[in-house]
Amino acid sequence: MEDVLEVYSRPYDERRPVVCMDEKPVQLLAEAREGYTSKKSGIRYQDNEYVRNGTCSIFLSTEPLASWRYAEAKQQRTRTDWTAFIKWLLDERYPDVEAVVLVCDNLNTHNIASLYEAFEPAEALRLAKRLEIHHTPKHGSWLDIAEIELSALGNQCLSKRRIDSVDKLNEELASWNTERNAGQKSVNWQFKTADARIKLKHLYPILNF
Repeated sequence: MEDVLEVYSRPYDERRPVVCMDEKPVQLLAEAREGYTSKKSGIRYQDNEYVRNGTCSIFLSTEPLASWRYAEAKQQRTRTDWTAFIKWLLDERYPDVEAVVLVCDNLNTHNIASLYEAFEPAEALRLAKRLEIHHTPKHGSWLDIAEIELSALGNQCLSKRRIDSVDKLNEELASWNTERNAGQKSVNWQFKTADARIKLKHLYPILNF
């Protein structure tokens, strides 16, 4: 926990941007029957029945100090999917930085070993040298700022909607990315290490001298 909080306390460094990432499973749902629009009120009503079209996973990354985020849906959440997302992050979003300081949870795919499973050793090493990973605690994924963005995404884009395919979901995510980035929405993170040592003191060992 303190390791992640220390990362958040660092001053902005354009050579080593702090980026948070997280994943969210999504159920793809199609309409069983067409809804209808009330002639009297003009309100659109959905039928209560729906068809399950499988699941997918949303990969989201955000650079809190730059008020930037990007979300993309993939069919699965395998090591290969994660490493493809990381390669895009390093080579396309941040091609000129010294390293990306990545904050993510402890999922077993979120590690350097995944790079070696997905790429040739030379390519895996090239990417690994530009990646500084910091994991949130096993039961402390709330420390990942990307979770805040995923919550906003759920409320603003996905709530009470039925999206039946990955392609359609990515269209919706692209619109959300553009609108939220254009609005320069940011996260005001206030929880510091000193706060943790007071409010979460039950997590620390008791030392008897």
